[in-house]
Amino acid sequence: MAEHITITEFLLKHVTGEHSLALTSMLKDIADACKKIALAIDQGALAGNMGSLASENVQGEVQKALDVITNDIFIETNQQSGYVAGMASEEMDDIIQIAEPQRQKGQYLLLFDPLDGSSNVNVNISVGTIFSILKSANAKPVLADFLQAGTEQICAGYALYGTSTMLVLTTGHGVNGFTLDVASGEFYLSHPEIKVPVDTQEFAINMSNYRFWQEPVQRYIDECLQGAEGIRKKDFNMRWVASMVAEVHRILVRGGVFMYPIDSKLQLKGGKLRLMYEANPMSFIIEQAGGAATTGIQRILEVHSNALHQRVPVMMGSRKEIERIAAYHSKKIAH
Repeated sequence: MAEHITITEFLLKHVTGEHSLALTSMLKDIADACKKIALAIDQGALAGNMGSLASENVQGEVQKALDVITNDIFIETNQQSGYVAGMASEEMDDIIQIAEPQRQKGQYLLLFDPLDGSSNVNVNISVGTIFSILKSANAKPVLADFLQAGTEQICAGYALYGTSTMLVLTTGHGVNGFTLDVASGEFYLSHPEIKVPVDTQEFAINMSNYRFWQEPVQRYIDECLQGAEGIRKKDFNMRWVASMVAEVHRILVRGGVFMYPIDSKLQLKGGKLRLMYEANPMSFIIEQAGGAATTGIQRILEVHSNALHQRVPVMMGSRKEIERIAAYHSKKIAH
């Protein structure tokens, strides 16, 4: 650990400017929520937290017990600071209004996916929480206040519940990672100033969808699979966890690209991943770490938001690879 700096000490020292007090208070609440979620996940089947429910969320996905549990934890815990004017969850249809006594200083919006990769919980594979913070134009926000471009984010982060619990975040001045010390209950700075490696030989994509992809994606993957004998002159490894948090965390640590592109099955939906809860916060983090993120034809952070649960194609990771993928979509690199 870097000098055993706690997350609170780090925030007090490094978060400055007009949002400093609010961000420090909100991030302390987010860290507390992630500790509680980590405990709920660790207890697993012993606490009856595993298994699916008879309900579906707004995305039409079957909810896991932990989807509901983590959503409740995140909402309840993040009303403590008084700075949150409103919230939006991937698990809920509409925006979440904060009661007057709990938003005395409410100027900010908190958007979150409480349990990313929840399909993995029953098989004990890493899952996470993703969050994004925006400035609100109103003390009593309405839907339109939430529909901001990703460039307007003032903070984004994720928690990874894996071999250890980590909290990784950016306030627009680089990316830092904190690991939970279970004995003390404190998050300590463990991964300072994270940078995505520029070059990579690794990609993450669901290969079972190959036949549904558009030609630029097929072209990129074909070249990776050809290895040292192909045009790229090097061998690539493929990874696929089916948890965006786990995929992005691996990229931050050792480079690579993560792709969930548009395909013929997803055409009408616009993509698989949600812009506000997944693509925007993760793109902010990746860019702040020196990487890049695109839909194939547009920088993700510049996508106009027109719905709370809008979906987009997502390709992010090491900058050189993402630039190549974007060039294939724009046909700037001929075969």
